[in-house]
This record gives sequence, structure tokens and C-alpha cells, in this order.
Amino acid sequence: MEDIKSSVDRSQFITVGKNSEKMESITRPNLTYWKDAWRRIKKNKVAFSGLIILIIYVVLAILGPIISQYGYNDIDSSRMNQFISSSHWFGTDELGRDLWTRVWRGARVSLAIGFISTILNTVIGGLVGGISGYYGGTLDSVLMRIIDILYGIPYLIVAILVMVVLGTGITSLIVAMVIVGWIGTARFVRGEVLRLKEQDFIAAAKVLGVNDFTIIVKHIIPNVMGLIITNLTMAVPKAIFNEAFLSYIGLGIAPPECSWGILAKSGVKMLRIYPYQLFIPSFFICTTMLALNLLGDGLRDALDPRLRGTE
Repeated sequence: MEDIKSSVDRSQFITVGKNSEKMESITRPNLTYWKDAWRRIKKNKVAFSGLIILIIYVVLAILGPIISQYGYNDIDSSRMNQFISSSHWFGTDELGRDLWTRVWRGARVSLAIGFISTILNTVIGGLVGGISGYYGGTLDSVLMRIIDILYGIPYLIVAILVMVVLGTGITSLIVAMVIVGWIGTARFVRGEVLRLKEQDFIAAAKVLGVNDFTIIVKHIIPNVMGLIITNLTMAVPKAIFNEAFLSYIGLGIAPPECSWGILAKSGVKMLRIYPYQLFIPSFFICTTMLALNLLGDGLRDALDPRLRGTE
């Protein structure tokens, strides 16, 4: 009987040991907020594909003109309107310029304008919206009335007027996009800050005597940062489209500099005879905007703290 009892106890001990090992093996690893967000982005195949496309385009924008044997503004009448070939991977335009070089030179300009203007809009809008929402009172009322007035003015009309006054060029285009582009971010951030400052952990920090600067840096910003990054990612496609539109109507980048909008404008003239001159820059505009939107959707889910640990 003692042998039977000892064997039963031993089997129970082995079973418990195996269960504990199994439980330890499936225990969720201790990940920080950003590591967990990166893990979820990688699991989201659609969003991760958008990120890969953007990385490829950025690398080609940097290296594309460098590895080409042609300059982006080298004119050669002997090779006008040549189709895609081993010598000209994207063909040539009506002046004999290599479209491969011009497409990736244009990518530098379009992506730079899109990201720089969006980052500036996010910073300005985040500061204005954060200050307005956190301190409230008269300051909030004044800032919101100014924002309401600016919000009633169509964005593109303001951008066109600024471009007419300042002239064409990359700097003028960025200024035109930033003048009223921060308004949406300011309203969005203000709403989030108003919601957060009523939470119990903010009230507890104030009771403990924590100063406003520490509360903003350690409590408000980390809780809003994920939403701001998502909003930034969603705003970049709009900025790229606005650059392409303004360049298309002649108020953006001035020749001989090129952007995707300039290439699309030139391609429209040759649409019936050489449609590839329009389709190639249009393809990159569309796929870039699609990739950014897909990435933005993935970031919205990955950076949402309420979804952490639900997978």
C-alpha cells in the first residue's frame, strides 16, 4: 500500500510539474508599450506590407538618382518619348529626360514635403491643442475662437493664396501647408487632453503636489502620443496629394525641379500617345497613399492601450 501511495504521489508531482512548465511556457513575455506595439504591427500583415512599401520607396528615392547614369534634367532630343527599355527603365519623356531618375528625384521632393509639413502641423497643433485643453478657461476660449475662424476657411484656398504671394518652391509649399494645416490636429489633441485631465490618475497627481510640467510630460503626452502618431500617419497622404495637386495646377514646384505632381502634369499632355508617362508617377502617388493609409490603420490598433494583451 505504501508503494502504491508513493507512486501516486510521485505521478501527481510529475503532473503538477508538467502543468507548471506548460503554464510558464505560455506566460506572456514582459513587453514595454512600444515593443508590444511593434509586435502587433508585425502580426498585422496588411499594415506591415504598407510599411515595407514605404521603406522601399524611401530607399529608392535616396539611391535611385544616384545609381542612374542620367541626370534628372539631362535633355537629349535623340531619345525623346522612348518606351521602357534596359537603357531607360521607366522610359523617357517628351524632352528625352530619363523617367527613372525623374520619378525618384520627384519622390524625394514629394515625400519630403509630405513628411515635413505633416510633422510641423502635428507639433504646432499638438502644442496649441494641449495647452488649450489642459489649462482651459479664457485661454481655451480665445484659442478655440481663433481656430474656429481659421477652420471656416477652405484649406486649399489658403494654400493657393499663400503660393501666389510667396511664389513657387519647396519652402513656399511647406509654409502654405502649415499655415492652416495644424488646425485639425489642435482640435483633436484638445479633445483628448480634456478627456485625460479628468481621469483619476491626473487628479491623484495633482493632490500629491506634482507640478503641471511633470503631469504633462509623464502622464498626458504618453497617453496621447499613440493617437498623435496615428493621426500623423493618416495626414501624410493628404499632404502628398495636396503637393501633387498644387504642382499639377502650376503653383507647387517650379521646373526644372520635379515632383510626382509635376510628372503627372507633364504626362497628361502625352496621355493618348504615351500613356506610360502619366501612369508611372500616378502609380507611385496612389501606392504611397495606400501604403500610408494601411499603415495608419495598423498603428491605430497597435498603439491603442485598451487592446494591449487582448491577443
